[in-house]
Amino acid sequence: MIIFVWVVVLLTALYFYNRQIYSKFSRYGVKHFKPLPFLGNMGNMLLRVDHSVEDLVRLYKDFPNERFVGRYEFTKEMIIVRDIELIKKICIKDFEHFLDHRAVFRSGESYFSRSLIALEGQEWKDMRSTLSPAFTSSKIRHMVPFMVEVGDQMVRSLKKKIEESKTGYIDVDCKDLTTRYTNDVIASCAFGLKVDSHNDVDNEFYTMGRSSTSMNLRSMLTFFVLLVLPSFLSKFLKLDLFPKSAKTFFKKLVLGTMNDRETRKIFRPDMIHLLMEAKKGKLTHEDTKSKDEAAGFATVEEFAVGQKQVNRVWSDNDLISQAVLFFLAGFETVSAGMSFLLYELALAPDVQEKLAQEIKETDAKNGGKFDFNSVQYMPYMDMVISELLRLWPPGLALDRLCTKDYNLGKPNANAEEDFIVTKGTSISIPVYAIHRDPQFFPNPEKFDPDRFSDENKHNIQPFTYMPFGVGPRNCIGSRFALCEMKVMVYHILKHVVVSPYEKTPIPAKLDRTTFNMLIEGGHWLRFKPRT
Repeated sequence: MIIFVWVVVLLTALYFYNRQIYSKFSRYGVKHFKPLPFLGNMGNMLLRVDHSVEDLVRLYKDFPNERFVGRYEFTKEMIIVRDIELIKKICIKDFEHFLDHRAVFRSGESYFSRSLIALEGQEWKDMRSTLSPAFTSSKIRHMVPFMVEVGDQMVRSLKKKIEESKTGYIDVDCKDLTTRYTNDVIASCAFGLKVDSHNDVDNEFYTMGRSSTSMNLRSMLTFFVLLVLPSFLSKFLKLDLFPKSAKTFFKKLVLGTMNDRETRKIFRPDMIHLLMEAKKGKLTHEDTKSKDEAAGFATVEEFAVGQKQVNRVWSDNDLISQAVLFFLAGFETVSAGMSFLLYELALAPDVQEKLAQEIKETDAKNGGKFDFNSVQYMPYMDMVISELLRLWPPGLALDRLCTKDYNLGKPNANAEEDFIVTKGTSISIPVYAIHRDPQFFPNPEKFDPDRFSDENKHNIQPFTYMPFGVGPRNCIGSRFALCEMKVMVYHILKHVVVSPYEKTPIPAKLDRTTFNMLIEGGHWLRFKPRT
């Protein structure tokens, strides 16, 4: 009888606790899906019913008249912002209230915790100012030849495989192809290494990249735990999304390369060199005072917060963390974007042929040379890449952490009270959903580069297109990523016709077993020589 009474008391306490933690949105008229006890709105993701982005899209679409809606990540509140003017206020006008990202990457001795994406407050501002000169067009210009060299290497491998086939074509897992390309680009442009992942398929650099970016079941569970636990507890438990073997590898690689260059007085215009310059305080913003070239329509601006002189001394671990972040961002996001681009070009042969013709004309005009100047004068290439980044943006959602209590206003016209978002609450901007909203992009599921023609691009409403983020905390590497994508598609379409075949999944459905952007069934396409 005593045990029964205690069970009843416990269940009653849990019921009222559950009711209390899931009550705030309802009290203020903030629309949300009904949460499950302790799981909140994470059940579909945990059970792999939906991909993470599909869950956000449904929340975005089901409440079309709301300025913002609510979501419970287990027991934590999150605000999903739908209103474009409110997005502008959060990301720019009232940026100081939403300065940081949430703390999921700040655990233990993780390199993530010292990377630009995880640093907070003034420390983030100082690191942004330190690194921003490394990502101007003048610096990226010197890295494009390394990308071209890797592209040539990839094309030789593809041609060899086609010649060895008895059919005159090969069937390619494009995600594997693009990942190997981005791996080799990062190895060259960031670390000064010559790697050929198309032939040396299990090289250590590629293996470490795969293990570091694969969001398998273990990684997903760790991510969910980091979402729930207070940051001090995750640090105490030393939870880390980054594998220990990869951590050891990159520390040895970065420090070893720096020491070797210092000793032997080696100069190479890559990311390691720029980090060495940053440590010495020699990176300056002098080239941003002149007219800075863009790498395309999607290029983001550097705000004033990233253009201040900094005297802070950074540790070796700080610099290693930035190198690792640069590697991971380039390895996964660019390869995902490129694999989706090849998929869309295969399904839109008219677009593919028009782009191939521009590539052919550019190649003839430049005598077979492709460099940063070529990037500036290929308008259709930029239209295609811009549309790809609309349809399949690398950042599916932007996250911000409220650092000071903030009045979001009323969630809708019928609400009676303003909603005050409290310090420590997460804010999400659903980029993927906004990019596919017919209110902003008519016929949004269609791959249509003409949206970004000179005649049409002025129709794009500000703050509805943000593939590299928006505001001072945008993606610092947009120029690099755009150049890398353009170099790769240039090389492929110059030599190859890409087409679907019976193994190509049509239409594309996202793989629900991972956080990564992957097509269920694989990114399979057929490559034939271009005549």
